[in-house]
Formats: sequence, C-alpha cells, structure tokens
Amino acid sequence: MPSGLVIVTGGSRGIGAAVSRRLAADGYSVAVNFASDAKAAEATIADIKKAGGQAQAFKADVADPAALRRLFDEAAKALGPLAGLVNNAGVTGRLARVDEREAEELTQLFALNVIGTILACKEAVLRLSTRHGGSGGAIVNLSSIAARIGGLPGLASYAATKGAVESFTKGLATEVGPEGIRVNAVAPGMIETDMTRDQLGEAPFRSESRRRPRCAASALPTTSRKRSHGSSRPRRASSPARC
Repeated sequence: MPSGLVIVTGGSRGIGAAVSRRLAADGYSVAVNFASDAKAAEATIADIKKAGGQAQAFKADVADPAALRRLFDEAAKALGPLAGLVNNAGVTGRLARVDEREAEELTQLFALNVIGTILACKEAVLRLSTRHGGSGGAIVNLSSIAARIGGLPGLASYAATKGAVESFTKGLATEVGPEGIRVNAVAPGMIETDMTRDQLGEAPFRSESRRRPRCAASALPTTSRKRSHGSSRPRRASSPARC
C-alpha cells in the first residue's frame, strides 16, 4: 500500500477535496491546504478520518512564498516525509472580455494559478529530488481543457494561465525526471464545483458550454528517462477521464 505525505493545495473543496479523500483511501497521509474556508477543510478532514485515513488541514496562500515554505515544513513535521504534491489551488477569475480586464486582476490571477504552482513545485523538488538528498516522488499539476481550446468567452485569461501550467509541467518533467520525480498535469473539462457553480448558472455561459467539449480530462505524458522511472518513452499517467 502507498505511504508517505501528499500535500494537496486547494484541497478543501471540489476537485481538491475529492483528490484528498482518494489519496487517503489509498494509504497516504494528506495535508489538506486551504486559503480561507476552514469549515470546508475540516469537513474534508472529517470525511477522511471517518473512513480510517490520516489527514490534517493547513492554511496557506500558495501565492505567498513564505506561507508555502511553512506549509511544507509544518505538514512534514505533523505527517511525515513528503512523497508527493498535487497542485490544485487556482481560480478562474471573473467572467470578462480581454478589453474589460485590468492589470491588477491579471496579476492576481497569474500569481495564484501560475506562480503559486511553480513555487509549490520548487518546495516539493527541494524535498523530493535525489539531488537534494530526497528519495523521489510525484507531482501532479491541475490544468484545464481551457489550455487546449482557449477557454469559454470571458475566460481567455484563465485559459492562458493553464496553458502556462502545461508548458511548465512538460519542462519540469524533463528537468527533474532524472532526479526521481515524476511530473504530470491533468486537464479536466468543466466540472461543477464551488468555483464554477455561479458561472454555470448564467444562461449565456451555459449555452456556450454546451457547444464546447464537455469533458476532455487527460494527463500529459511524462518525459522522464529509463534510469529514473523504468521507461525511455514518454507515457501517459492515465487514460482520458469520463464525466
């Protein structure tokens, strides 16, 4: 059975909560990160413990480098050595055309969705990489089908952040694969969560979403080499998911 600590950023609700519960069911100790909704985080922790798993909630803004470092340090102190990271924290931002955007909101969007993802990966690599004395592990970054199709009207900026996540994931897989770290991205289609529920309730958005692919979740191939993961060929982490 798998073991070790997995940190799930944005792990208190939606996809993050489902990931946290599944990891715990598979035998991992789970650090459920949240930014503001402590009640949702505790509900996820309660679900995990009720099912016999081990988990603890940790508050941290992933766009804050100092808070991220504390998250990783405190999670390892409470739950043991790091085995993996799931970068799930992110926001869509408000629905708005590009000619209605302001620089400040774009900075905030990229700070969380892109820079926060990269900085969390930095903290994971410092602990997992054999170059730094680690024993290897895995990183999964949450992308979106929006990275492939450009997003629905009003979400082009969000799509750009997820395109950046996919490019970064491919590069990081090449960079740290030889050091024992497997890196993948998962790109879900539109899923009803707290983050998307209000948007899905808007008639124009709902009408447009029906014209686009409803589900195209897939994992990007890794580029790690045989000496690290037993295969010299890029391979997919999973088959396309179904909604």
